[in-house]
Amino acid sequence: MNQNLTSYIPKAAHDQVLQLLNDDHLQVVVKKARKTRHGDYTKRSNGHHQITVNSNLNPYRFLVTLLHEIAHYEAYKSFGAHIRPHGKEWKFTFQRLALPFLNPEIFPAQTLPFLAHYFKNPKASSDSDILLSRSLKQFDPPNEKTYVYEIAEGTRFKTPNGKIFCMGKIRRTRFEAIELQSGRSYAFNPNAEVEVLLD
Repeated sequence: MNQNLTSYIPKAAHDQVLQLLNDDHLQVVVKKARKTRHGDYTKRSNGHHQITVNSNLNPYRFLVTLLHEIAHYEAYKSFGAHIRPHGKEWKFTFQRLALPFLNPEIFPAQTLPFLAHYFKNPKASSDSDILLSRSLKQFDPPNEKTYVYEIAEGTRFKTPNGKIFCMGKIRRTRFEAIELQSGRSYAFNPNAEVEVLLD
């Protein structure tokens, strides 16, 4: 298995993942943590294909991300290069690949209902599904980061780029916050990770 992926995914998924990656034209690279993505898929100029996944993901989020990116590759092979990145072809392929993994030997039982709901209509990012993201987060190692949805109105917080905000009101599916330096209002994804600032 590429780059010894067995240390990053649940043990019960090893054989199934190995079968999916049994392709000489596909390479998986484990990367250092990136702020803007969990993983990505690229067709290289030499005709080979590369998937990258962040090394800091817990085993269950790593597996979901890996399957997401493998689905890009499989959709490319089946439907060609001109499909939409997260269109119906990718969704169909992602659902088909993920189905054999949705069992309690691989994922925790409490997470399976949220995965099943997400895979009815998978989005470009699993983070866009608040309930699934919360369920997966409980398996992360402890850190000082907090999700935006966990922050009370009036609380100050800092984003990864160093800007400081004050939490405002919920606006449909987004959370409004004011950047203190500029006074501008921003809308945050509920699952954005930030650092709460204590007064």
